[in-house]
Amino acid sequence: MANVIDARMLKQMFLAGTKQLEAKQEWINELNVFPVPDGDTGTNMTLTLMNAVTELEKLPEGYSMDDVSHTISKGTLRGARGNSGVIMSQLVRGFSKEIEGAEELDQPLVAKAFDRAVKTAYKAVMKPKEGTILTVARSAAEKAAELAGGELSMEEFLTDILSYSEAILEKTPDMLPVLKEAGVVDSGGQGLVEFMRGALDSFCGRITVSESSFAKAEPSSAAPAERRIDTTNIETSDIKFGYCTEFIIDLEKPFSEEEEGSFKEFLSSIGDSIVCVNMDEVVKVHVHTNHPGEAIEKALTYGSLSSMKIDNMRLEHNEKVIKEEERALADMQRKPKDPGEIVPFSEESSEKTEVTDKFMAELRKEVGFIAVCSGEGLVQIFKGMSVDEVIEGGQTMNPSTEDFIAALDRINAENVFILPNNKNIVLAARQAASIYEDKNVIVIPTTTVCQGINAVINYIPALSIEDNTTQLTDSAKDIKTAEVTYSIRDTEIDGIKILKDDFMGIVDGKLLATGSDLKDVTVQTVKAMMDEWSELVTIYYGADVEEDDAQEIADLLEPDLEDADIEVTYGGQPVYYYIISVE
Repeated sequence: MANVIDARMLKQMFLAGTKQLEAKQEWINELNVFPVPDGDTGTNMTLTLMNAVTELEKLPEGYSMDDVSHTISKGTLRGARGNSGVIMSQLVRGFSKEIEGAEELDQPLVAKAFDRAVKTAYKAVMKPKEGTILTVARSAAEKAAELAGGELSMEEFLTDILSYSEAILEKTPDMLPVLKEAGVVDSGGQGLVEFMRGALDSFCGRITVSESSFAKAEPSSAAPAERRIDTTNIETSDIKFGYCTEFIIDLEKPFSEEEEGSFKEFLSSIGDSIVCVNMDEVVKVHVHTNHPGEAIEKALTYGSLSSMKIDNMRLEHNEKVIKEEERALADMQRKPKDPGEIVPFSEESSEKTEVTDKFMAELRKEVGFIAVCSGEGLVQIFKGMSVDEVIEGGQTMNPSTEDFIAALDRINAENVFILPNNKNIVLAARQAASIYEDKNVIVIPTTTVCQGINAVINYIPALSIEDNTTQLTDSAKDIKTAEVTYSIRDTEIDGIKILKDDFMGIVDGKLLATGSDLKDVTVQTVKAMMDEWSELVTIYYGADVEEDDAQEIADLLEPDLEDADIEVTYGGQPVYYYIISVE
C-alpha cells in the first residue's frame, strides 16, 4: 500500500468520506441537544460536501492534485449550509490551501494541511467553544503533528489520527455540560469523524465510491434556476455599454490582490457596472461593455471560464419599454380618478408619461433586505414589510452561502441587511457577506424569526447605515421568542425530564415547559415569558395548527395577561406548532 496520497486517491477519499457522512446523516441529525425534530447537522454537512461532489464530476481526465483541491474547496465554500457546514467548508479550504502545488501528500504535508485547516476554521467562528467539531478537528491536527515523519505507514498514521479523534469525540460531553445532560456527543464532531472514517476506508481499499453512486441533491426552494445579476433597475434609455457580460473564472494560477486590481482596472477601461468577486478558487465577473470578447480574452489569461452569458441590453431595453408602455397604457385606461368615474386616456397623457419616466429613471436604492424564514404566513409578513428577498428555509433546510450570494445579486441596492433568523444560519450569511464585493452587506445576527420581524420594524430610513446596524442589532434584545414542538426521544434538560412525543416550550434556547397536552404546555410557556414590562404577545401558529386552536390559546391567556395585548397570526411554519414573541 502506498505511503503517499496522490490526486486520484485524494478524490476517492473525499468521495468516500462524503458517502459515509451521507449514510449517517439522519443519525447525526438526532444528536442535537434539544430532542426536537429539527436536527440538521448531518444534513447540512452532507449537502455542503455534496456540492463539491457535483463539481468533482466535471473534472477532466488527467486531473492534478491542484484540480482536486481547488474543486473541493470551491464546492464546499459555495454549498456551505448551517454552522457545521460552514466550519466544514473552512476546514476543507485551509487543507486545500496548504497542499497547493503538491503532486502527492506525505505525512508531514498532511499534518501541515490539518493544522492550516483548523486555523482557518477557528477564524470563521467568532466565539469558538470547546467540545465541538472544532475541538475534534484540532485534536486530529495535533495527533497528526505528533506522528508525522515517524516509523508508521500512511495507513497506520491515518488510523491513529481517526482513533484519537474518536476518543476526543467521546469526551465532548465532559467539555460541554449541555451535551452531558442530554446524553449525546457533539453532532458536528461526529460528522467530522464519520467523514474521516470513510476517507480512511477508501485509502485502505475497503470501499470504492464513484460520483454516480450519490443521489442527486434536490435544490433548496431558495435557489433560483438561474443566478444572474439583476439589471431590471438599471437606466438603459441611453445605453453607453450595450452588452451585459457575465462569467466565472476557474483560476489556474494564484490571483493576487495586485492582479485583481489590475483586472478590475482593465474592466473599467472597457465598461462599467463592474462586479469582480474573488472567492479564492474562482472569480465571479459582471461587466457592461461594448466589447465582451476583450473581457473574455483577458479573463482567459487567469484560467478557464464557465457560466458565460452575454445579453444585448439595447435589444432587451427596447422590448422592455414597449411592454411597460403597453402596461401603463392599459392601467391608465382602467384607473379612475374617483370611485365610479371612468377616465378617458386623453385626460391621462401626462400621468402616462410620468409612469414611464419613473420606470426608466429608477436607480439603485440605498438599502435592501434579505430575510430567512419557513412558512407561507411568515414569508408574506416579511414581503409585506418590503423585504426584497425572502429565502425560504430555516430549521429543516438551512440556505447555503450560494443562496445568499444569489439573493444579493438580485437586489439593486448599495447596502443590504441580511436577517438569518436562526443561529444555525448566521455563519453562512457572514461567509456570503465576506466574499461579496459589489454591495455593502451587513449581517444582523438575528436568531429567531421574531427578532427578524422586530428588526425590520425598527429600521429608520433617516438614520445612517451604521446607526441602523446598531438599531437593528439592539432590537433583538427587546424580543423574547418561544418555540413549541415535540420531543423525538427521552432525555433530561436543565433538570427537567422529557419523554418521547412530549410537547416542549423552549424560550431563547432554554426549556421552560414540557408535558403531554399541547395547549397546556403553550400556555405555561407564555406565562413563564411574561414580566412587568411585557406589552405585546404575538402567537404565530404553524402548518399543523388550526386558527381556532390558536385563538383558544389566546383566550386562555387573556385573563392572566390583562396588561398585554395578544395577537394571533398565521405563520404556517413546519416543525413548530407555535412560535411566540413577547415584547
